[in-house]
Amino acid sequence: MKLIAFILLILITPFPFIGLIERFKSMWMGRKGPKISQPFWDILRLFRKGEVISSVTSFVFSVGASVYLASVITAALFVAPHPVWSVASFPGDFILFAYLLGFGRFFLILSAMDTGSSFEGMGASREITFATLVEPAFFVLLGTLALLTGQTSFSTIFAHLNTQPEGVLFIKIIGVPALFLMLLVEGSRGPVDDPATHLELTMIHEVMVLDHSGPNLAFVLYGSWLKMILIMQLIAGILIPPALPLEIQIACWAGVMFLGSFTTALVESLVARVRMSHNPQLIFGMTALALMAFASILYFIHGGV
Repeated sequence: MKLIAFILLILITPFPFIGLIERFKSMWMGRKGPKISQPFWDILRLFRKGEVISSVTSFVFSVGASVYLASVITAALFVAPHPVWSVASFPGDFILFAYLLGFGRFFLILSAMDTGSSFEGMGASREITFATLVEPAFFVLLGTLALLTGQTSFSTIFAHLNTQPEGVLFIKIIGVPALFLMLLVEGSRGPVDDPATHLELTMIHEVMVLDHSGPNLAFVLYGSWLKMILIMQLIAGILIPPALPLEIQIACWAGVMFLGSFTTALVESLVARVRMSHNPQLIFGMTALALMAFASILYFIHGGV
């Protein structure tokens, strides 16, 4: 029952998470803003609509959004900040996690290119470029956690992380900002991207789904929101000590999600969108933080400290 409750919690969390982001952004702009539950009603509205599919597309376009969502949901089974919450776990599962997300992104890119639109092809090219910059940083950071704990699965890494006397505080200081940068990139949020823009020349993720409508668009939106929750799960796993009682862990988990939505809205409201040519430099900041963490842990372990 605990596992079922945890799965349902993860599947429901994207709606209030995105709702809080939009509400906080509205507050910073001096507006009342939409209801926190508005993302749920938006997805429900899309399911009630029909689809308009171009005659030049193939079956790839029809299944791309479904495969994308299915891959993200499957990846969600491996991310748990505590072994008690773990649905599926085995040594090296973080590698499968990364490749599941990559598999879904691959089909989403294929569906964008299948339309024959030059704009969507441009967005797909940008998506591939940023993905190739994010994934090495992710593997370096997870490899650092594996090196520190001696474990290679999410649940056991997080279970042993806070028991290490050396380097844990530094990992939290370095790892959390690195993962937050990953959240902004993977979630297509500002200052990397702007989910509210309608200018094709400045869009990344949104331009890829211009031809999607109805349920397929709902799948893409929900999958992107769920991906952000998975990255927030990793942040929660680093921050929350596993020795705490389960009730306190859940409260801390909710607090991390709330702070994540508030920080995302704060960054999008106060930081201007980065020029497209400067986005790789911002993403390389995540790589730099990951390499700093890796070098520091090597020093703590083998440097005699």
